[in-house]
This record gives sequence, C-alpha cells and structure tokens, in this order.
Amino acid sequence: MSDTDALFTSLRQSADADTVAAIEQLVRDAPHRALNRINVLDFAATRGLNQERAIAAFLHAARLGLFDLSWNVLCPSCGGVLDANATLTSVDRDHYNCAFCAAGYEPMLDETIEVTFTVNPRICKIAAHDPGTLPIWGYYHQIFWSSGVDLPDEDTFARRIQDITLDSVELPPGEKAILSLQLPATSIIVFDPVTHTAQFFDVKGEATRDRQHFSLVFDKAGVPTGSMELRPGPLRLSLENHSELRVLPTVWIAAAPLNELIGKRKPFLTANRLLTNQTFRDIYRTGTLNIDQRLKITSLTFLFTDLKRSTELYERVGDLVAFDLVKAHFRILLDIVASEGGAVVKTIGDAVMATFPTPDRAVAAALRMRDAMAGLNAEHQGEDLALKIGIHEGPCLAVNLNDRQDYFGQTVNIAARVQSHADSRAILATGSVIDDERTTGLLATAGLQPLSGRYALRGIADELTLYEIP
Repeated sequence: MSDTDALFTSLRQSADADTVAAIEQLVRDAPHRALNRINVLDFAATRGLNQERAIAAFLHAARLGLFDLSWNVLCPSCGGVLDANATLTSVDRDHYNCAFCAAGYEPMLDETIEVTFTVNPRICKIAAHDPGTLPIWGYYHQIFWSSGVDLPDEDTFARRIQDITLDSVELPPGEKAILSLQLPATSIIVFDPVTHTAQFFDVKGEATRDRQHFSLVFDKAGVPTGSMELRPGPLRLSLENHSELRVLPTVWIAAAPLNELIGKRKPFLTANRLLTNQTFRDIYRTGTLNIDQRLKITSLTFLFTDLKRSTELYERVGDLVAFDLVKAHFRILLDIVASEGGAVVKTIGDAVMATFPTPDRAVAAALRMRDAMAGLNAEHQGEDLALKIGIHEGPCLAVNLNDRQDYFGQTVNIAARVQSHADSRAILATGSVIDDERTTGLLATAGLQPLSGRYALRGIADELTLYEIP
C-alpha cells in the first residue's frame, strides 16, 4: 500500500465515505490544474454531495497532509486574489489594494477572504506549486483569479482572452522589453498579475501618426495604479522588471468582452463559514488568529442557550442524575449545531454559545433543540430540562480570547441578552433573524407565526422588538 493509499484509508475513518471516494477519484484522475485551489462548494455541487460533509472531509484531508489550506484575500469587484496565505494569522493588513480595479478594500471574513485546498506536493506535484513555471494564461486562470470567479476551462479562457489582448510578454527578473502597439480609441489597461501593477490609458481624440512613448517598471512593492490620456495611434511601451520574479505584463482592451469573461461568479467557501464550522474548530483549536488580530464580519448569526432553573435541577434529582442529564443535553445540542452547519464557540456553565453562517440555520437548529429537549424529558418522564434560546444576527469581530477563536461586539451582547428574556421552551429572535427571507420560508413551511413584543435589554439604550417562535 502506498503512502497516499494509507492516508485515504485513514480519511475514510473520519469523513463521509461518498465524499472521500470523490476526493480520491479527483486526486487520481483529474488534470493537475483541477487540484489547485479547489472550491469545496463547487466540488460538492458538481458531484451532488452534501456541502457540510464535503467541507469536513477536506478539513480532515488537510489534517492528514493530503491538501494544504490557503486563505486568500480577494478583490470583491474583479475577484482577483490580492494576497494568498497559508494561515489566517497572515492576513495582517487593514487595507488591500487591487491594481486591476484601482480600488482598496478592508478584509472581511464573510465577503473577501476565501479558503481553498491545494493538493500537497508529497501527494502530487503540480505546476501551480511553482507558479513561475505556468504559462501566462494558466497563471491568470490558476493563480490570479479566485475560485469564486466562474471562468471557462483554461483552454477556452486562453482562446477568449487573446481576442481582447493587444500584446503580452513573459519578462524574467532584471529583463527589459519594448512593445510596439497600435492603440484603438478605447480604454486600455496594462496589467501584471505577479506584482499587481496596473496602468490605465484613456485613448481618445484625434488619431495620430506620431509615436507615443510610455515606460513602466515592475518591482516587488508594486506602484500605484496610474492613468493617463493618449491618442489613437502608435505607442512604444517600455517595460522593465526590477522584481525578483518573472512578471507577465498584458495589454488588454478594457471593454465589455473582458467584463463578460471574468464577470460571472459562483459560491465559494468563505473564511467566516469555515470558522463557523464545528469540524474546523475541533481540528484547529488554537492558533487560528493572533492575540492582537481583529477581523471584521459583516453578518454572523449567534445562538445562545441556557437551562432554566438548573440549580433547582441538581437539588431535585441529585448531582449524579443531574450531571448525566446536563451532559446528554450538551451532546444533543452540539450534534444539532454541527449538523446545521454551525459551530459551538464555547460553553459557559449550562449555557452554549454557537454561531451559524445564516439566520435560517440558527432557527432550524433552535427548533430541533426544542424538540430534542422535549424528547429527552419524555424519556426521563419529567420536565427537568427547560431550555431557553436566543438568536441575533449582525456584524462582529473575530478575535482571539484565552487562546481560542472567539467573537466580540454588540451583536454578541444583544444575542446573549435576548436569550436571558426567553422563557422555558421559548425561542426568542431579533428582527434581523425573522426578516431574513430564508427564515421566513422555513417558518412558513413549519406553519409557525412569530409573536412580536417590545423588550428592554440590559446595557442596550433603546427597547428592541423581539419575536417569540411558538
């Protein structure tokens, strides 16, 4: 048995069998380009696999050394990868600039950081492990544009991109090149995907026969995106590579065909969704974030639970029985959270703090929790476990607290306060949860109509409208 076979045998012990079989077939039969920056959501969708099981399987595969994770900072406009990192701790800048779009962006865990998987070189050596060996269009396809950009296959992409390319060149370190171009009256962009350098030309006015001149230098630091006006006609473009890497300057017509080629999108695995995944939190318990790192999330759903009158429970049934009941309650809740695509952040006494990528998953989990507690009580012929549940959605910060990945912000505070107002067996949620269209559909299917009321939450200046899910 080869080392790779042994690793897949180990993977089958911890991950879904169908997903493992699909991953093994991918590694064995797929072209090498398909083993680079794998989009797990697309992988699952094209094979009819469960997304959560696919994510879990790839995480276990990465733990075994079959794949390497990459945390890629994206441009939300063009979908280009602005920075690729082996760990989330390396996403350490407050601002990232996209030269291609001439715009800057703040990194957001749920919008502009993707997580992809690339086969480990010990399993299969592919060209993308050494990007400097890729042909120019292969570099754009496999390295520059992210897994969320729905590009055609690499051969089709190369054919279509050349239709809007005036010229391109591979320029080794320290080398120079001169391009002689005939500029049409349109917008032109000179772009290098390696150093992320761009120069825009607004070509307009009366055509000229006189040769125009422009020089562009590529270095490791990159240069601010520039723009200048030229006239239709000849251009002598001088290019010089001062970086330590091969650069790939390309001259494109920046018009509708380019936008059509790179403008389609597909879902991708965000950093936020991965952090809100129980398998990830189980495998990567520490070291996800640096102690002073603060990363923004625009939307995350928090679910808090607590057992009502748990002290009375210990007095009523005794420590041993109460401990077994509470332990069973935790096991049920943790299984439900994981199965709904969420993750338990921590337990505090008899309380649970969990996160979900979307409000409807939190509501689905809450409904299942309530039914499960009713079943557990019936099994023990009593009403000993009275579960209170509160749900809220909003922006927050991902932080490192007590050597564990945690969350901070007013959204967290409100979610905890909402739970404190819930009665036994009650599910209380805020408007941002109930108003989500996916939640609306879920509740309508279940035949549930939330009941609204005004509540004063401790530490919150204004009263909030909360909704009880009957």
